[in-house]
Amino acid sequence: MIEIRPIESPDHDQWLPLWLGYNAFYGRFGGAALAPDITTESWRRLLDPEEPMWALVAVRDGRLVGLAQYLFHHSTTALAPACYLQDLYISEDQRGHGIGRALIEQVYRNATELGCQSIYWQTHRSNTQAMHLYDKVAEQSEFLIYRKSS
Repeated sequence: MIEIRPIESPDHDQWLPLWLGYNAFYGRFGGAALAPDITTESWRRLLDPEEPMWALVAVRDGRLVGLAQYLFHHSTTALAPACYLQDLYISEDQRGHGIGRALIEQVYRNATELGCQSIYWQTHRSNTQAMHLYDKVAEQSEFLIYRKSS
């Protein structure tokens, strides 16, 4: 059985490998890894009730097997806040068992409770396994993402 719940401070040691796995999946490892202070600050923000960031974890048999990290923000095109699901990651050995769907559905419930009318996320075009799920729980946008790093 899978339990989906908010992240808690004692989860850090099990959260960290999931976070590192998520970042490695997107090529942020070795010389391209996030600086340790980014990970430290991200963890702090996820636990700080004053920050507009939240995290859920999936727990199976006492072990963290997935995470969903999201934030709320205002928009120039709507009065209600929007929810951006920034990070979603499931342990490789736990994929295909409904954990990603359970995390997304809990984000939907949490966002709806706070009045969000829009919940969105992005993924890399090579993430075809996850896209099979995403196509079932949401609609793909026609928008492309442009980015400039400074």
